[in-house]
Amino acid sequence: MPTMQFREALRAAMTEEMERDETVFLMGEEVAEYNGAYKVSQGMLEKFGPKRIIDSPISEAGFAGLGVGAAAMGLRPIIEFMSWSFTWVCIDQIVNNAANVRYMSGGQYKVPVVFRGGNGIAHQLGATHSHRMETVYARIPGLVVVSPSTPADAKGLLKASIRCNDPVIFLESEKMLNETGEVPDDTDFTVPIGVANVERTGADVTVISYGRPLQRVVRPAVAELVKQGVDVELIDVRTIRPLDVNTLVNSIKKTHRCVFIDEDYGYCGIGTAMSGKIYETVWDDLDAPIKHLCSDEIPVPFNHYLEEAMMPSVEKIIAGVKEVCYR
Repeated sequence: MPTMQFREALRAAMTEEMERDETVFLMGEEVAEYNGAYKVSQGMLEKFGPKRIIDSPISEAGFAGLGVGAAAMGLRPIIEFMSWSFTWVCIDQIVNNAANVRYMSGGQYKVPVVFRGGNGIAHQLGATHSHRMETVYARIPGLVVVSPSTPADAKGLLKASIRCNDPVIFLESEKMLNETGEVPDDTDFTVPIGVANVERTGADVTVISYGRPLQRVVRPAVAELVKQGVDVELIDVRTIRPLDVNTLVNSIKKTHRCVFIDEDYGYCGIGTAMSGKIYETVWDDLDAPIKHLCSDEIPVPFNHYLEEAMMPSVEKIIAGVKEVCYR
């Protein structure tokens, strides 16, 4: 398998699907002439032309709404946002329209649109560019919410998302785009939506995460814990909605301990929601309360050191896992 950057894997997914299906197109700010704000769409304008790689005005409400309408009329748009924080201004188009059209039309209209772009805390972008929007969209019936953590999953999940007949919230991170990994070059390769990945099997404790935090701090922390003799079972949920509850529950019933890790806030956050989803099922199997490691509940600071301090760290994860393991 070839080695690709995360951005190259995203580009490969979009290119392969556009070659396979002429109804797929890409729209967003600077996706065409500038080759993408983060160069994800580099070279795609030259390959597919301006009717399928479309630069939009700086109006998320406008081009998100256009994407919903195009999807309802039979096309398969990919709508790129420079930052998911900017979708506060088009939440009506996503939540009130994209999520509801199929249900409210009794299935007469499908909305196969993918909204994708950078999500979460990147690096010194300040509070207005650092929202973790999964907690907003994962609570909405009718939306699918996906967050890959490897280049291979980025390609496979994006291809599956483009083929999905429901609107997909596809959460990337600017800080992951340079990450490299082996990626299948099979044009039929997809990763199924709604299936978690057990990255490492273990017997002592279940550690659950997704996306950027998994790549940034969870995998290094798990590697150190294993060195110290803690047999961790590591799960990448990959799809936040629908959540693969069975995989999480079966793991916790085996290990009897669980730690959720994300960069969201704790109160009404995504880790709290996931814990609540499974707590009743695993209650009698737990030897310790489920622990949730998350970001401090403050607006994200611009200062590099304060930004790092508010998020989960390798040290915090190691301490939290040892706490539920009584070590």
